[in-house]
Amino acid sequence: MDGAQHQDMLPPPGDIAQLAESLFRREAGKLVSVMTRLFGVTRLQLAEDVVQEALVRALRTWPYYGVPRNPAAWIMQTAKHLALDVIRRETIFNGKQPDIAAAMTPPQPDAAVDEAPLFDSEIKDDRLRMMFACCHPAIPPESQAALALKTLCGFSTAEIAGAFLTSEAAAAKRLTRARQKLNELCIPFEIPSGEALTARLDAVLQTLYLLFNEGYKASRGENLIREELCHEATQLAMLLAEHPVGNQPRTHALVALMLFNGARLPARVDEGGNILLLEVQDRSQWNRAMIHRGIVHLGLSAAGDTLSVYHLQAGIAACHCTAANYASTDWPRILSLYDQLVRIDPSPVALLNRAVAVAQVQGPRAGIAALHAIRKSRRLDAYYLLYAVLGEFEAQLNDCRAAAKHFRKALQQIQLKSEQLFLTKKLRQLETTCTID
Repeated sequence: MDGAQHQDMLPPPGDIAQLAESLFRREAGKLVSVMTRLFGVTRLQLAEDVVQEALVRALRTWPYYGVPRNPAAWIMQTAKHLALDVIRRETIFNGKQPDIAAAMTPPQPDAAVDEAPLFDSEIKDDRLRMMFACCHPAIPPESQAALALKTLCGFSTAEIAGAFLTSEAAAAKRLTRARQKLNELCIPFEIPSGEALTARLDAVLQTLYLLFNEGYKASRGENLIREELCHEATQLAMLLAEHPVGNQPRTHALVALMLFNGARLPARVDEGGNILLLEVQDRSQWNRAMIHRGIVHLGLSAAGDTLSVYHLQAGIAACHCTAANYASTDWPRILSLYDQLVRIDPSPVALLNRAVAVAQVQGPRAGIAALHAIRKSRRLDAYYLLYAVLGEFEAQLNDCRAAAKHFRKALQQIQLKSEQLFLTKKLRQLETTCTID
Protein backbone atom coordinates (compact mmCIF):
# COMPACT_ATOMS: atom_id res chain seq x y z
CA MET A 1 0.00 0.00 0.00
CA ASP A 2 1.48 3.38 -0.98
CA GLY A 3 1.47 6.45 1.30
CA ALA A 4 -1.50 8.11 -0.41
CA GLN A 5 -3.67 5.01 -0.09
CA HIS A 6 -2.64 4.64 3.57
CA GLN A 7 -3.55 8.25 4.37
CA ASP A 8 -6.93 7.86 2.65
CA MET A 9 -7.79 5.00 4.99
CA LEU A 10 -6.98 6.92 8.17
CA PRO A 11 -9.74 8.66 10.14
CA PRO A 12 -9.53 12.47 10.39
CA PRO A 13 -6.90 13.70 12.87
CA GLY A 14 -9.63 15.34 14.98
CA ASP A 15 -11.39 11.99 15.37
CA ILE A 16 -8.14 10.31 16.37
CA ALA A 17 -7.39 13.01 18.93
CA GLN A 18 -10.89 12.63 20.39
CA LEU A 19 -10.49 8.83 20.55
CA ALA A 20 -7.10 9.15 22.25
CA GLU A 21 -8.43 11.65 24.80
CA SER A 22 -11.44 9.44 25.53
CA LEU A 23 -9.26 6.36 25.93
CA PHE A 24 -6.88 8.24 28.17
CA ARG A 25 -9.76 9.36 30.39
CA ARG A 26 -10.94 5.76 30.72
CA GLU A 27 -7.56 4.09 30.97
CA ALA A 28 -5.43 6.62 32.88
CA GLY A 29 -6.44 5.35 36.31
CA LYS A 30 -5.66 1.75 35.35
CA LEU A 31 -2.31 2.71 33.84
CA VAL A 32 -1.19 4.84 36.77
CA SER A 33 -2.20 2.08 39.20
CA VAL A 34 -0.16 -0.52 37.31
CA MET A 35 2.86 1.78 37.02
CA THR A 36 2.62 2.63 40.73
CA ARG A 37 2.77 -1.04 41.66
CA LEU A 38 5.95 -1.36 39.61
CA PHE A 39 7.61 1.88 40.73
CA GLY A 40 6.23 2.18 44.26
CA VAL A 41 3.98 4.87 45.75
CA THR A 42 6.94 7.18 46.35
CA ARG A 43 7.36 7.48 42.57
CA LEU A 44 3.72 8.36 41.86
CA GLN A 45 4.70 11.47 39.91
CA LEU A 46 6.90 9.35 37.66
CA ALA A 47 4.05 6.92 37.05
CA GLU A 48 1.75 9.81 36.07
CA ASP A 49 4.39 11.31 33.78
CA VAL A 50 4.92 8.01 31.97
CA VAL A 51 1.20 7.57 31.40
CA GLN A 52 0.87 11.14 30.14
CA GLU A 53 3.75 10.60 27.71
CA ALA A 54 2.05 7.44 26.40
CA LEU A 55 -0.96 9.55 25.42
CA VAL A 56 1.33 12.07 23.70
CA ARG A 57 2.89 9.19 21.71
CA ALA A 58 -0.59 8.06 20.64
CA LEU A 59 -1.50 11.54 19.45
CA ARG A 60 1.75 11.72 17.46
CA THR A 61 1.66 8.20 16.01
CA TRP A 62 -1.93 7.27 15.24
CA PRO A 63 -2.64 10.06 12.72
CA TYR A 64 0.18 8.65 10.53
CA TYR A 65 0.00 4.88 11.13
CA GLY A 66 -3.63 4.40 12.05
CA VAL A 67 -5.40 3.40 15.24
CA PRO A 68 -4.24 -0.03 16.50
CA ARG A 69 -6.67 -2.93 16.82
CA ASN A 70 -6.60 -2.64 20.60
CA PRO A 71 -5.92 1.04 21.42
CA ALA A 72 -6.03 0.51 25.20
CA ALA A 73 -3.46 -2.30 25.03
CA TRP A 74 -1.26 -0.12 22.77
CA ILE A 75 -1.26 2.70 25.32
CA MET A 76 -0.53 0.24 28.12
CA GLN A 77 2.38 -1.31 26.25
CA THR A 78 3.78 2.09 25.29
CA ALA A 79 3.64 3.19 28.93
CA LYS A 80 5.51 0.01 29.90
CA HIS A 81 8.26 0.69 27.36
CA LEU A 82 8.61 4.28 28.54
CA ALA A 83 8.77 3.10 32.16
CA LEU A 84 11.46 0.57 31.31
CA ASP A 85 13.50 3.28 29.59
CA VAL A 86 13.29 5.38 32.75
CA ILE A 87 14.32 2.65 35.18
CA ARG A 88 17.24 1.64 33.00
CA ARG A 89 18.61 5.17 33.40
CA GLU A 90 18.12 5.27 37.17
CA THR A 91 20.62 3.38 39.30
CA ILE A 92 18.15 3.34 42.18
CA PHE A 93 16.20 0.67 40.31
CA ASN A 94 19.17 -1.49 39.37
CA GLY A 95 18.36 -4.11 41.97
CA LYS A 96 14.74 -4.33 40.85
CA GLN A 97 15.37 -4.10 37.12
CA PRO A 98 15.12 -7.85 36.28
CA ASP A 99 11.75 -8.20 38.05
CA ILE A 100 10.36 -5.01 36.57
CA ALA A 101 11.64 -5.82 33.10
CA ALA A 102 9.99 -9.25 33.29
CA ALA A 103 6.71 -7.63 34.25
CA MET A 104 7.01 -5.38 31.21
CA THR A 105 7.89 -8.02 28.62
CA PRO A 106 5.99 -7.08 25.48
CA PRO A 107 3.38 -9.50 24.15
CA GLN A 108 3.73 -11.43 20.91
CA PRO A 109 2.70 -9.45 17.80
CA ASP A 110 -0.77 -11.03 17.68
CA ALA A 111 -1.34 -11.09 21.44
CA ALA A 112 -2.22 -7.43 22.00
CA VAL A 113 -5.92 -7.95 21.47
CA ASP A 114 -6.03 -10.83 23.94
CA GLU A 115 -3.83 -9.22 26.59
CA ALA A 116 -6.51 -7.24 28.45
CA PRO A 117 -8.63 -10.18 29.75
CA LEU A 118 -5.53 -11.93 31.15
CA PHE A 119 -4.44 -8.72 32.82
CA ASP A 120 -7.88 -7.76 34.09
CA SER A 121 -7.74 -9.20 37.62
CA GLU A 122 -4.29 -7.73 38.19
CA ILE A 123 -5.45 -4.29 37.07
CA LYS A 124 -8.49 -4.48 39.37
CA ASP A 125 -6.33 -5.21 42.39
CA ASP A 126 -3.95 -2.39 41.47
CA ARG A 127 -6.82 0.09 41.21
CA LEU A 128 -8.10 -0.97 44.63
CA ARG A 129 -4.61 -0.53 46.09
CA MET A 130 -4.48 2.93 44.57
CA MET A 131 -7.87 3.81 46.06
CA PHE A 132 -6.72 2.86 49.53
CA ALA A 133 -3.36 4.62 49.10
CA CYS A 134 -5.12 7.86 48.07
CA CYS A 135 -7.36 7.63 51.14
CA HIS A 136 -4.69 7.01 53.77
CA PRO A 137 -5.68 8.79 57.03
CA ALA A 138 -2.41 10.73 57.06
CA ILE A 139 -3.54 12.58 53.93
CA PRO A 140 -6.04 15.43 54.57
CA PRO A 141 -9.57 14.60 53.29
CA GLU A 142 -9.61 17.37 50.67
CA SER A 143 -6.24 16.15 49.37
CA GLN A 144 -7.49 12.56 49.31
CA ALA A 145 -10.29 13.48 46.91
CA ALA A 146 -7.95 15.58 44.75
CA LEU A 147 -5.41 12.76 44.55
CA ALA A 148 -8.15 10.27 43.65
CA LEU A 149 -9.40 12.54 40.86
CA LYS A 150 -5.87 12.82 39.51
CA THR A 151 -4.70 9.22 39.77
CA LEU A 152 -7.91 7.24 39.38
CA CYS A 153 -9.85 9.44 36.96
CA GLY A 154 -7.12 11.22 35.01
CA PHE A 155 -8.29 14.73 35.93
CA SER A 156 -6.10 17.71 35.12
CA THR A 157 -5.20 20.21 37.83
CA ALA A 158 -7.63 22.68 36.25
CA GLU A 159 -10.47 20.15 36.39
CA ILE A 160 -9.69 19.35 40.03
CA ALA A 161 -9.78 23.07 40.81
CA GLY A 162 -13.19 23.32 39.17
CA ALA A 163 -14.52 20.32 41.09
CA PHE A 164 -13.61 21.88 44.44
CA LEU A 165 -14.35 25.53 43.56
CA THR A 166 -10.77 26.55 44.15
CA SER A 167 -7.86 27.95 42.15
CA GLU A 168 -5.47 25.84 40.11
CA ALA A 169 -2.68 26.90 42.44
CA ALA A 170 -4.64 25.63 45.46
CA ALA A 171 -5.45 22.36 43.70
CA ALA A 172 -1.79 21.91 42.77
CA LYS A 173 -0.80 22.47 46.41
CA ARG A 174 -3.26 19.81 47.54
CA LEU A 175 -1.76 17.33 45.11
CA THR A 176 1.79 18.26 46.14
CA ARG A 177 0.98 17.82 49.84
CA ALA A 178 -0.67 14.46 49.18
CA ARG A 179 2.35 13.19 47.24
CA GLN A 180 4.68 14.48 49.95
CA LYS A 181 2.76 12.50 52.56
CA LEU A 182 2.97 9.39 50.40
CA ASN A 183 6.73 9.86 50.18
CA GLU A 184 7.39 10.88 53.79
CA LEU A 185 5.45 8.01 55.31
CA CYS A 186 6.29 5.47 52.59
CA ILE A 187 2.62 4.58 52.51
CA PRO A 188 2.40 0.99 51.26
CA PHE A 189 0.66 0.21 47.99
CA GLU A 190 -1.65 -2.37 49.48
CA ILE A 191 -5.18 -3.17 50.53
CA PRO A 192 -5.28 -2.80 54.33
CA SER A 193 -6.64 -5.43 56.68
CA GLY A 194 -7.94 -5.65 60.22
CA GLU A 195 -8.81 -2.46 62.08
CA ALA A 196 -7.07 -0.27 59.50
CA LEU A 197 -9.50 -1.47 56.84
CA THR A 198 -12.63 -0.09 58.51
CA ALA A 199 -11.47 3.52 58.74
CA ARG A 200 -9.83 3.47 55.32
CA LEU A 201 -12.90 1.93 53.68
CA ASP A 202 -15.04 4.77 55.04
CA ALA A 203 -12.61 7.28 53.50
CA VAL A 204 -12.67 5.46 50.16
CA LEU A 205 -16.48 5.40 50.12
CA GLN A 206 -16.66 9.10 50.98
CA THR A 207 -14.22 9.95 48.19
CA LEU A 208 -16.19 7.91 45.64
CA TYR A 209 -19.38 9.59 46.86
CA LEU A 210 -17.82 13.02 46.28
CA LEU A 211 -16.62 12.01 42.83
CA PHE A 212 -20.07 10.81 41.79
CA ASN A 213 -21.80 13.91 43.14
CA GLU A 214 -19.44 16.20 41.23
CA GLY A 215 -20.48 14.40 38.05
CA TYR A 216 -24.18 14.25 38.95
CA LYS A 217 -24.32 18.00 39.53
CA ALA A 218 -21.19 19.89 38.60
CA SER A 219 -20.11 22.74 40.85
CA ARG A 220 -19.41 25.10 37.99
CA GLY A 221 -18.90 25.34 34.25
CA GLU A 222 -21.14 25.05 31.21
CA ASN A 223 -22.54 21.57 31.84
CA LEU A 224 -24.75 20.52 34.71
CA ILE A 225 -23.83 16.85 34.33
CA ARG A 226 -20.49 15.12 33.75
CA GLU A 227 -21.60 11.60 32.92
CA GLU A 228 -18.07 10.27 32.51
CA LEU A 229 -17.30 11.10 36.15
CA CYS A 230 -20.52 9.44 37.37
CA HIS A 231 -19.67 6.37 35.31
CA GLU A 232 -16.10 6.23 36.62
CA ALA A 233 -17.18 6.61 40.27
CA THR A 234 -19.83 3.90 39.82
CA GLN A 235 -17.36 1.50 38.21
CA LEU A 236 -14.86 2.04 41.02
CA ALA A 237 -17.55 1.50 43.66
CA MET A 238 -18.72 -1.71 41.95
CA LEU A 239 -15.12 -2.88 41.72
CA LEU A 240 -14.79 -2.31 45.46
CA ALA A 241 -18.05 -4.15 46.19
CA GLU A 242 -16.88 -7.18 44.20
CA HIS A 243 -13.69 -7.54 46.25
CA PRO A 244 -13.81 -9.39 49.61
CA VAL A 245 -12.50 -6.37 51.53
CA GLY A 246 -15.16 -4.08 50.08
CA ASN A 247 -18.04 -6.53 50.08
CA GLN A 248 -19.72 -4.67 52.92
CA PRO A 249 -23.35 -3.49 53.36
CA ARG A 250 -22.42 0.20 53.19
CA THR A 251 -20.47 -0.37 49.96
CA HIS A 252 -23.49 -2.01 48.35
CA ALA A 253 -25.67 0.83 49.62
CA LEU A 254 -23.39 3.38 47.92
CA VAL A 255 -23.41 1.36 44.69
CA ALA A 256 -27.21 1.24 44.83
CA LEU A 257 -27.37 5.01 45.32
CA MET A 258 -25.07 5.61 42.35
CA LEU A 259 -27.03 3.25 40.11
CA PHE A 260 -30.39 4.80 41.03
CA ASN A 261 -29.16 8.34 40.44
CA GLY A 262 -27.14 7.39 37.38
CA ALA A 263 -30.20 5.75 35.83
CA ARG A 264 -31.95 9.14 35.76
CA LEU A 265 -29.13 11.07 34.10
CA PRO A 266 -30.49 10.88 30.52
CA ALA A 267 -33.66 12.73 31.60
CA ARG A 268 -32.11 15.39 33.85
CA VAL A 269 -31.47 17.94 31.10
CA ASP A 270 -33.19 18.88 27.86
CA GLU A 271 -31.60 18.98 24.42
CA GLY A 272 -30.15 22.40 25.20
CA GLY A 273 -28.52 21.17 28.40
CA ASN A 274 -31.06 22.94 30.61
CA ILE A 275 -32.05 21.36 33.91
CA LEU A 276 -35.32 19.43 34.11
CA LEU A 277 -36.96 18.95 37.50
CA LEU A 278 -38.01 15.48 38.57
CA GLU A 279 -41.71 16.20 38.03
CA VAL A 280 -41.27 16.95 34.31
CA GLN A 281 -38.66 14.34 33.43
CA ASP A 282 -39.50 11.73 30.80
CA ARG A 283 -39.29 8.56 32.86
CA SER A 284 -39.17 6.39 29.75
CA GLN A 285 -35.58 7.66 29.37
CA TRP A 286 -34.56 6.27 32.75
CA ASN A 287 -32.23 3.28 32.51
CA ARG A 288 -34.34 0.42 33.86
CA ALA A 289 -31.45 -2.05 33.81
CA MET A 290 -29.46 0.22 36.14
CA ILE A 291 -32.48 0.61 38.42
CA HIS A 292 -32.82 -3.17 38.59
CA ARG A 293 -29.13 -3.55 39.48
CA GLY A 294 -29.57 -0.84 42.08
CA ILE A 295 -32.40 -2.80 43.69
CA VAL A 296 -30.16 -5.88 43.80
CA HIS A 297 -27.38 -3.95 45.56
CA LEU A 298 -29.89 -2.33 47.91
CA GLY A 299 -30.97 -5.83 48.91
CA LEU A 300 -27.34 -6.83 49.51
CA SER A 301 -26.88 -3.74 51.68
CA ALA A 302 -29.54 -5.02 54.10
CA ALA A 303 -27.12 -7.53 55.64
CA GLY A 304 -25.98 -6.65 59.15
CA ASP A 305 -27.49 -4.19 61.60
CA THR A 306 -25.68 -0.93 60.72
CA LEU A 307 -27.56 1.83 58.95
CA SER A 308 -25.36 4.30 57.03
CA VAL A 309 -26.18 7.54 55.25
CA TYR A 310 -25.74 5.63 52.01
CA HIS A 311 -28.51 3.20 53.00
CA LEU A 312 -30.94 6.04 53.65
CA GLN A 313 -30.03 8.04 50.57
CA ALA A 314 -30.30 4.90 48.44
CA GLY A 315 -33.72 4.22 49.95
CA ILE A 316 -34.87 7.73 49.04
CA ALA A 317 -33.52 7.36 45.49
CA ALA A 318 -35.29 3.99 45.20
CA CYS A 319 -38.61 5.64 46.08
CA HIS A 320 -38.17 8.03 43.17
CA CYS A 321 -36.97 5.37 40.73
CA THR A 322 -39.78 2.92 41.44
CA ALA A 323 -42.62 5.47 41.26
CA ALA A 324 -44.59 5.10 38.02
CA ASN A 325 -44.96 8.88 37.82
CA TYR A 326 -44.35 11.96 39.93
CA ALA A 327 -47.87 11.97 41.39
CA SER A 328 -47.49 8.44 42.76
CA THR A 329 -44.19 9.18 44.57
CA ASP A 330 -44.32 7.91 48.15
CA TRP A 331 -43.47 11.23 49.83
CA PRO A 332 -44.44 10.09 53.36
CA ARG A 333 -41.92 7.26 53.02
CA ILE A 334 -39.29 9.68 51.70
CA LEU A 335 -39.92 12.08 54.60
CA SER A 336 -39.54 9.20 57.07
CA LEU A 337 -36.20 8.30 55.51
CA TYR A 338 -35.06 11.93 55.68
CA ASP A 339 -36.06 12.05 59.35
CA GLN A 340 -33.71 9.12 59.97
CA LEU A 341 -31.00 10.63 57.77
CA VAL A 342 -30.82 13.97 59.60
CA ARG A 343 -30.48 12.11 62.90
CA ILE A 344 -27.31 10.48 61.54
CA ASP A 345 -26.14 13.39 59.39
CA PRO A 346 -27.71 16.74 60.40
CA SER A 347 -25.88 18.55 57.59
CA PRO A 348 -27.50 21.70 56.16
CA VAL A 349 -27.96 20.06 52.74
CA ALA A 350 -29.70 17.03 54.27
CA LEU A 351 -31.97 19.37 56.25
CA LEU A 352 -32.71 21.35 53.09
CA ASN A 353 -33.73 18.21 51.21
CA ARG A 354 -35.86 17.15 54.15
CA ALA A 355 -37.66 20.52 53.99
CA VAL A 356 -38.63 19.76 50.38
CA ALA A 357 -40.13 16.44 51.51
CA VAL A 358 -41.93 18.23 54.37
CA ALA A 359 -43.53 20.60 51.85
CA GLN A 360 -44.64 17.69 49.69
CA VAL A 361 -46.35 15.99 52.62
CA GLN A 362 -47.53 18.93 54.76
CA GLY A 363 -47.65 21.84 52.32
CA PRO A 364 -45.38 24.81 51.43
CA ARG A 365 -45.92 26.67 54.71
CA ALA A 366 -44.54 23.72 56.64
CA GLY A 367 -41.63 23.61 54.20
CA ILE A 368 -40.87 27.29 54.80
CA ALA A 369 -40.95 26.73 58.55
CA ALA A 370 -38.46 23.87 58.18
CA LEU A 371 -36.18 26.11 56.08
CA HIS A 372 -36.32 28.97 58.60
CA ALA A 373 -35.03 26.59 61.23
CA ILE A 374 -32.01 25.90 58.99
CA ARG A 375 -31.45 29.59 58.29
CA LYS A 376 -30.95 30.31 61.97
CA SER A 377 -27.66 28.44 61.84
CA ARG A 378 -26.53 30.63 58.90
CA ARG A 379 -24.65 27.65 57.50
CA LEU A 380 -26.43 27.92 54.15
CA ASP A 381 -26.33 31.69 53.74
CA ALA A 382 -24.21 31.40 50.60
CA TYR A 383 -25.99 28.35 49.16
CA TYR A 384 -28.21 29.34 46.26
CA LEU A 385 -30.52 26.31 46.58
CA LEU A 386 -31.77 27.57 49.95
CA TYR A 387 -33.18 30.69 48.27
CA ALA A 388 -34.34 28.81 45.18
CA VAL A 389 -36.38 26.42 47.32
CA LEU A 390 -37.75 29.27 49.44
CA GLY A 391 -38.74 31.03 46.23
CA GLU A 392 -40.54 27.94 44.99
CA PHE A 393 -42.50 27.58 48.25
CA GLU A 394 -43.49 31.26 48.21
CA ALA A 395 -44.59 30.94 44.58
CA GLN A 396 -46.82 28.00 45.54
CA LEU A 397 -48.42 30.30 48.13
CA ASN A 398 -48.89 32.98 45.42
CA ASP A 399 -46.61 35.43 47.23
CA CYS A 400 -44.92 36.58 44.03
CA ARG A 401 -42.95 39.41 45.64
CA ALA A 402 -41.34 37.15 48.24
CA ALA A 403 -40.71 34.45 45.63
CA ALA A 404 -39.01 36.92 43.27
CA LYS A 405 -36.84 38.25 46.11
CA HIS A 406 -35.57 34.75 46.89
CA PHE A 407 -35.02 33.86 43.22
CA ARG A 408 -32.95 37.04 42.72
CA LYS A 409 -30.89 36.17 45.80
CA ALA A 410 -30.28 32.68 44.41
CA LEU A 411 -29.25 34.09 41.03
CA GLN A 412 -26.53 36.16 42.69
CA GLN A 413 -24.88 32.99 43.99
CA ILE A 414 -25.25 30.49 41.13
CA GLN A 415 -22.07 29.40 39.33
CA LEU A 416 -23.62 27.03 36.77
CA LYS A 417 -24.98 28.54 33.57
CA SER A 418 -27.82 26.02 33.09
CA GLU A 419 -29.16 26.75 36.57
CA GLN A 420 -28.88 30.50 36.00
CA LEU A 421 -31.04 30.08 32.89
CA PHE A 422 -33.55 27.94 34.80
CA LEU A 423 -34.02 30.45 37.62
CA THR A 424 -34.09 33.39 35.21
CA LYS A 425 -36.96 31.69 33.41
CA LYS A 426 -38.79 31.13 36.72
CA LEU A 427 -38.35 34.80 37.61
CA ARG A 428 -39.69 35.95 34.25
CA GLN A 429 -42.72 33.72 34.62
CA LEU A 430 -43.44 35.38 37.95
CA GLU A 431 -43.07 38.83 36.44
CA THR A 432 -45.58 38.05 33.69
CA THR A 433 -48.22 36.74 36.10
CA CYS A 434 -47.74 39.12 39.03
CA THR A 435 -47.05 42.77 39.67
CA ILE A 436 -43.62 42.85 41.29
CA ASP A 437 -41.81 45.97 42.42
